[in-house]
Amino acid sequence: MKPNTLIIRAAGTNCDRELAHAFESAGAATQSIHLNVLMEQPDLLDRFDLLGVPGGFSYGDDVAAGKIQALLMKERLYPALRRCIERGVPIFAPCNGFQALVKMGLLPGPARGQAWPTDRPPAQSVTLLDNSGGCFIDRWINVETEPHCPCIWTQNLDEVGGEFVLPIAHGEGRFISDPDTLATLEAEHLVALRYAQGHNVNGSMNRIAGICDASGLIFGLMPHPERFTKWVQHPRWTRLEPSVLSSTPLGLAMFRNAVRHAQAQRV
Repeated sequence: MKPNTLIIRAAGTNCDRELAHAFESAGAATQSIHLNVLMEQPDLLDRFDLLGVPGGFSYGDDVAAGKIQALLMKERLYPALRRCIERGVPIFAPCNGFQALVKMGLLPGPARGQAWPTDRPPAQSVTLLDNSGGCFIDRWINVETEPHCPCIWTQNLDEVGGEFVLPIAHGEGRFISDPDTLATLEAEHLVALRYAQGHNVNGSMNRIAGICDASGLIFGLMPHPERFTKWVQHPRWTRLEPSVLSSTPLGLAMFRNAVRHAQAQRV
């Protein structure tokens, strides 16, 4: 039986179908449920093996990108999300989803070896601000994974044929942290994805494109792996070498990692 994925959509979400397609391409079943329904029935989360918080402009990015969705999830869904984490459910949050999870305190989460708080998530410790250039950026960029990171989504990506590229599309993607938190992220290897040298187009600290929690289950990032699950989505796919086209696109490889993890948890 395929692992079942919950896609949490909200007013302004616009990448939920892309995210569902990515999970389905990796071998999972998906169901999209509006945040309003989940706030009334948070126990619905207990039925799923994987969770996705898609990109877009939830609630018009009023106040700040992802802020309203973060507040709603923090107040109404946190205990259910904590149960998901405790039973090993991978959670994927690209772009606006990443913005929401950092603002609600789900990323980077508690320090290694510490349990998740019972009633409320940890206080927010990092954020994503306006791009350093002050403009919305929509382009493909080179990225790098971190070999010692526990993130289950980025493990063993050697099947990717040398094309470590992903699309980005955001106006508030500059990763910012205080020095102590940044040092902890680096020391505990919680930086899962970086912009390659020369590709840190939004000015993020330490070229950080994505982070995970200490368990490696929760992965938030500004790039959109769900938009790169087949080679025809690559901007230069007609000029790529056959050896590259026979390999697995980076985005699809990430989703396959998570689906395999979810399948192993069900055994």
